[in-house]
Amino acid sequence: FHGIISREQADEILAGVEGAYILRESQRQPGCYTLALRFGNQTLNYRLFYDGKHFVGEKRFESIHDLVTDGLITLYIETKASEYISKMTTNPIYEHIGYATLLREKVSRRLSRTKNESRKASVTSEENTPVEKITSLVRRAALTQNDNHFNYEKAHNFKVHTFRGPHWCEYCANFMWGLIAQGVRCSDCGLNVHKQCSKYVPNDCQPDLKRIKRVYCCDLTTLVKAHNTQRPMVVDSCIREIEARGLKSEGLYRVSGFTEHIEDVKMAFDRDGDKADISASIYPDINIIAGALKLYFRDLPIPVITYDTYAKFIEAAKISNPDERLEAIHEVLMLLPAAHYETLRYLMIHLKKVTLHEKENFMNAENLGIVFGPTLMRPPEDSTLATLNDMRYQKLIVQILIENEDVLF
Repeated sequence: FHGIISREQADEILAGVEGAYILRESQRQPGCYTLALRFGNQTLNYRLFYDGKHFVGEKRFESIHDLVTDGLITLYIETKASEYISKMTTNPIYEHIGYATLLREKVSRRLSRTKNESRKASVTSEENTPVEKITSLVRRAALTQNDNHFNYEKAHNFKVHTFRGPHWCEYCANFMWGLIAQGVRCSDCGLNVHKQCSKYVPNDCQPDLKRIKRVYCCDLTTLVKAHNTQRPMVVDSCIREIEARGLKSEGLYRVSGFTEHIEDVKMAFDRDGDKADISASIYPDINIIAGALKLYFRDLPIPVITYDTYAKFIEAAKISNPDERLEAIHEVLMLLPAAHYETLRYLMIHLKKVTLHEKENFMNAENLGIVFGPTLMRPPEDSTLATLNDMRYQKLIVQILIENEDVLF
């Protein structure tokens, strides 16, 4: 650290020493610090920040030395290979026909390997250049060939990641450079790519069950793709159980089961998935199963009626003309992600069956709308006032969906 000195003085100190750096306090803004770094026969100045770690951009470092090391690597790569980097995404191996074909040939023996075997497969690009790829691409090729796979579109859930040792981008097949945070990894399927390449990766994430730690609180599309089901297994299992022994239960969905028992069901699904036992011998009170189903919908990070469509549904509900309102609701339904639409459709068919036993269970479409409105749709902003103002429209939307499920779906 050299105290308050000018850019010119920093340049004199660093002159002729490539890769050298000093820290200085700004003359113009006392209390602000600058990293002066010598690279390419010139002194580069970066505003330096600290929030527990040092940073000049997105990456944060434990020490200034690590920051400079990573910076020099990045500067060198970008200087020496800028033209190449700009062309990296123009012919990605990810979408390479020859590459995909070779992957398919390896799928059957690949999937039979044990967990302890290497997670890399050698393939050859069109130019016959050997390239090592990670298992997630092999899984994607295998699942594409699976006729039973429900082909819901899902965006990758990319998070900045620090790779240990040399690593390669699974989109462009090029080296990931840097000391830390060299690229991003999809936390659902494990796809590893450059940050710039992540903008071009299609919405074809195939979540890996090994990465899905729970059933509740898991994104709906992620869960159904990981389990290769049309709908979340919680929804199927609970509705199957309720329709088998609970349709005539008084106050179904309105009467609460014991909270601790509902939590037990939740843990059973998180632990055992579709093998969870929710039969009458374990949970004789059907309200526990109904409560577990409602809890699943409440716990979704993105509601069944998504944040993106929430305002459109509320506006549709405000239309006074019944025919126009029904048409508007139908149009918004078409905007739901496929897995959300299918789950909502299945639930509405079930709730319609519940209303057919109104004489026994005293639950009509309006009553179910009161119960399921706030459960299936929540405003994007966490506002109590907005929720209170919209409650009657939430109820109305669900009521209309139940009464007109045969028309709307």
